[in-house]
Amino acid sequence: MERKGPRRLRSSTVILGGMGALAAALTSCGSEPDKRCVDRDSYDFARGYRIVDSSACNGSSGSTGGKKKSSRGTTKRVDGDWYYDADVDGRWADYGTFSKSQAADRGGFGCSGSGGG
Repeated sequence: MERKGPRRLRSSTVILGGMGALAAALTSCGSEPDKRCVDRDSYDFARGYRIVDSSACNGSSGSTGGKKKSSRGTTKRVDGDWYYDADVDGRWADYGTFSKSQAADRGGFGCSGSGGG
C-alpha cells in the first residue's frame, strides 16, 4: 500500500530542529563576548596587543595592577585591560575593542543590536 501526498516529518525531528535554532539564537546574544587580557602599552602595528595573564586585568576594565618580568629579570608594570572579540594569533590579539558594550553590539544570529550586555 503506497501513500500518496506530501511527506510528513516526525514530531521529534521538528522539535529537535526547532530547539537547535532556539539555542543558537539565545546563546549568540546572551553569552559574554570573547575577551583576552592584554597590555595596553604593548601595541605592535603588525601584531596587535600582547596577551598577558588575566591577573593583570583584575576582573575590571582599566586597572593597572599587573606585573610582568622584563628580559633583564626586573619587574615592570603592565597596563592590563580586557580586549573583546579580537583576532588572536599566538600571544597577540588585534582588531578587537576595549568596550564590552561595543563588542555586544556587534551581535550575532538573532541579536537586535541594542547592546544589552
